[in-house]
Amino acid sequence: MEKDDVKRNRFVRIIERRVDKALDDLDNIGKCANKRNYEYNGDDVKKIFGALEKKIKEIKQLFQDTNQKKKRFKLVS
Repeated sequence: MEKDDVKRNRFVRIIERRVDKALDDLDNIGKCANKRNYEYNGDDVKKIFGALEKKIKEIKQLFQDTNQKKKRFKLVS
């Protein structure tokens, strides 16, 4: 097996587990929306989703940056 195949297989194995865990954790967050069991307000919801969206954006950027070539410095465009 080639080195790239090993790295790919390791990535697939690990990412599937981690994404499944993250999705389970998000399901658990969703369970907190039950107003019969919990009390929260609009500000709480904004803070929760602001934090989640910020983290998703940061992670997405990590994946996009690894696939982009470095931008070269140019004094004049």
